[in-house]
Amino acid sequence: MVLEKLSKLIAEHKDVDPAGITLETTLESLGLDSLEVVEIIMEFEEETGVAIEVNEKLKTVGDVVKLIGECE
Repeated sequence: MVLEKLSKLIAEHKDVDPAGITLETTLESLGLDSLEVVEIIMEFEEETGVAIEVNEKLKTVGDVVKLIGECE
């Protein structure tokens, strides 16, 4: 569920197919910079009510999913 919701948000930001986003997809390959990642996580927080503390070690979509899972 987290991956699906996150993929949808990324797809809306970068106009990509959410079906092509996997846990192994790098944020760099999606063209996401750190500011965009923070914006997407903030949107996720608003939609779910989960507070997420962002760190700089996020390299893949899986890293973001794991971070969100730790905060839920």
